[in-house]
Amino acid sequence: MTDDRPDSAPPRHPAPTPGHRPGPPAAPEWPRQPPPGAVDPRRGDGPRGWLSRHSGSLLTGATALLLLAFVGVIGGAVLVSMPSSGGRPVVYPTFGPPTGAPAATSAAPPRTSGPFDGTPAAGFPQGQAGIALPAAKRTGPFTEKQVAAALAKVRMVLVTARLDRRFMTTDDPEPLVRQFARDSRAGLRKSFASDTFAAYASRLAPGARLTADQPRVKGRISYRATKDADGIRILAVTTNFVWSYAFQTSSTVPGDGLVVVHDTVVWSMPHPDDVERGSNGLWIEDANSYTANVDCAAFEKGLLALGTSGFGGPDGPDPVAVFDPATTLDLPDTC
Repeated sequence: MTDDRPDSAPPRHPAPTPGHRPGPPAAPEWPRQPPPGAVDPRRGDGPRGWLSRHSGSLLTGATALLLLAFVGVIGGAVLVSMPSSGGRPVVYPTFGPPTGAPAATSAAPPRTSGPFDGTPAAGFPQGQAGIALPAAKRTGPFTEKQVAAALAKVRMVLVTARLDRRFMTTDDPEPLVRQFARDSRAGLRKSFASDTFAAYASRLAPGARLTADQPRVKGRISYRATKDADGIRILAVTTNFVWSYAFQTSSTVPGDGLVVVHDTVVWSMPHPDDVERGSNGLWIEDANSYTANVDCAAFEKGLLALGTSGFGGPDGPDPVAVFDPATTLDLPDTC
């Protein structure tokens, strides 16, 4: 397996281990906003300047990882990961919220007869009701209004990426891409041209059909103010959700018709005073996910389809834990 870092860039991560798959190329760092009246030394003589010549990709980092696993209850499970920015190592611990104001979805709707019965997802909120935002408060240099706007933006992206059926069943990524900062969009489009988008968005495989039931959703959102390696002030919004989709199936075994996605994503919003206009807006700093009971051949392309039912699998994770947002994303490669 090869590393897709540019030849001119020094390695920022260890060489990939077996089972790892290359991801989007590294992105340039956000250009700073020069002080009023100052000349930005990075700009060229032409009107387009540095930013237009070096528009960024989705994430900083060198390699995206794809680990295949088998879930003991049904089907296969796949872990898709994108490295964090700034050269920090990628780890997959049991996920906990960062310092900040968390919000968790805990309301349990009444259980009804349907594809979620007999599984933990039967008690999850339905669709957008499962995406609860924390209270917006002034955080570091970010005002309450800026925090509220960032949280609303992240929620809108989550709804599009994981719940919008039109988006999930078409080949056009633009309804999602255009919600991000202009200079991040080229990288996002590259991720949709491969399979790495699956770390933060759901697309259905051809022929795969959901039932009329809304997906069940459970998770939490938190945020904090931080800085990148160059001192650019960032509001980092961390989301950690389990998304349970009901697919059409003739099986009556509880859970046989469900595909479960668990993702953790860090969404970054740079302070508008620190970056140029094209970089102002939402970025993805880090994204990791696994998908359970998925058709492995479909997910090789990042697409969701119902896996083949199968019990057993002593090396697979606890089937109940698959539905738990606190479960580690570090799954074995056994798909």
